[in-house]
Amino acid sequence: MDNAPHPYAALTPDVVLDALASAGLYGDGRLMALGSYENRVYQAVLEDGQRVVAKFYRPGRWSEEQILEEHAFAAELAAAEVPVVAPLVLQGASLHRHAGFDFAVAPWRGGRQPELDDFEVLEWLGRYLARIHNVGAARPFAQRPALDLQSFGQDPRDWLLQAGIIPLDQQNAWRAACDEALELIAASTCPSSATGRFGLKDAASIRLHGDCHPGNVLWTPVDDAGHGGPHFVDLDDARMGPAVQDLWMLLSGERRQRTLRLSALLDGYEQLRAFDRRELALIEPLRTLRLIHYSAWLARRWADPIFPVNFPWFGSSDYWRGQVGLLREQIEAMGEEPLTA
Repeated sequence: MDNAPHPYAALTPDVVLDALASAGLYGDGRLMALGSYENRVYQAVLEDGQRVVAKFYRPGRWSEEQILEEHAFAAELAAAEVPVVAPLVLQGASLHRHAGFDFAVAPWRGGRQPELDDFEVLEWLGRYLARIHNVGAARPFAQRPALDLQSFGQDPRDWLLQAGIIPLDQQNAWRAACDEALELIAASTCPSSATGRFGLKDAASIRLHGDCHPGNVLWTPVDDAGHGGPHFVDLDDARMGPAVQDLWMLLSGERRQRTLRLSALLDGYEQLRAFDRRELALIEPLRTLRLIHYSAWLARRWADPIFPVNFPWFGSSDYWRGQVGLLREQIEAMGEEPLTA
């Protein structure tokens, strides 16, 4: 094991404040760490009382060009009046470097997770997702990756097996379930009532938010002037992929509940953008890929001290036994008719 300190060990409060000062922002000393595992994110109060959010990118994850593509996409969305929290341009740049860390600063925005049992809220979210995708479809990313079978399924599987992460008593069962699931996705054996078969490789690929789960949507109450509603945060996982990727993580519960939520989302979405209903056949394959990718993500980040503290259950035989069960459930789900709306 490498006993060298993790790079984030050097990101002390003094370094955070010095980084802000290097971009022309002077904090009054008040910092609060915000919930983020991939990066380090802090709310800082400036001397004038203004609050900003400083995001320090995980070293080695994205290139400068890839980060700048994220920033450019956010700026495009903001210019189109889509409610996203885009990085501030400070001293002529949105990306800064200090003490070996790439960082960006955004305005602080409050809010809570949206109420996903409220169909009016879901319809509203659908309209804004359509607006994100209208901008995203204008041109592709040149530097950021795509959401595909290789990077989200096959590569994580191979790495987990080669690194010896999975306990021996669960390794064969997990490999068998994972291989079967990935073979189903690769063969496009996902039933679709519209076309018979429709797979990930058949879908149109656009620029996406990429990680549009409820925690990345902040909702504020609507005031008398009509201000409020959703705003989207954290484009860190923005990439090329099918439009349905930004919808399915807002769906949960039993099939009937997911169907009702999907109907409300698409009612809003299709007011502003056409949606290819064949992509509904991709929901369970995408859920399966996220499941595999998530396990590899946890394992790859284990040297970061924040991970063992927050995910103490990861890596045990019980964890991997549970993953085998979840993969088997996903194999069954991929054989069922997709949701309709």
